[in-house]
Amino acid sequence: MTLEIFKIDGKPSGKKLKLDDAIFGIQPNDHAIYLSVKAFLANQRQGTHKAKERSEVSGGGKKPWRQKGRGTARAGTTRSPLWIGGGTIFGPRPRDYRQKLPQKVKQLARKSALSYKAKDEQLIVVEDFSFDKPKTKDFVSMMEALNLNGKKILLLTGKNETNLYKSGRNINKVSVMEASKASTYDILNNQILVLQHTAVEAIAKTFADNKEKAVN
Repeated sequence: MTLEIFKIDGKPSGKKLKLDDAIFGIQPNDHAIYLSVKAFLANQRQGTHKAKERSEVSGGGKKPWRQKGRGTARAGTTRSPLWIGGGTIFGPRPRDYRQKLPQKVKQLARKSALSYKAKDEQLIVVEDFSFDKPKTKDFVSMMEALNLNGKKILLLTGKNETNLYKSGRNINKVSVMEASKASTYDILNNQILVLQHTAVEAIAKTFADNKEKAVN
């Protein structure tokens, strides 16, 4: 697939970029995407939830009434889970929700996500650009020129661009990150994926590096 490279003023640059079919043109694997997104969301959980059980609720050391003679059920403590203010039965405990995926499954999921974006024409390539200082107004102007206003977008950069990140972080529905750090969830969780020219190269390099590690 070949895409036009746009300038940040919305005009074609006259250059075109051929996307690697091994990354942007594979048959998407939905199950790999499902596993990757599930693992990503699970890894975001802190797992610090906690409810007090019967032995952890303060009070209730004395029987509320005598064992027999009242005609009612026995009660050994006011902190029983059956009473208001009592402990929780099998309440949540702190735990680790992290999931690990094989490297090949992660790669397949990312390639599948990128292929979906290319197939659905939700991918734009722009020339490399940066700001001398954080300027939200300039970022908004760029979005308007590319007809991206009101859309949920993810801008992937070839390297760490602090000023770009700071310029876009206050804009609703806009995310900016390095291409090498974008997960399957990040790639899919937007309406338009905007790639800087060097971001495409960074993505290709990431897959190449991972392939070399797998071989070694």
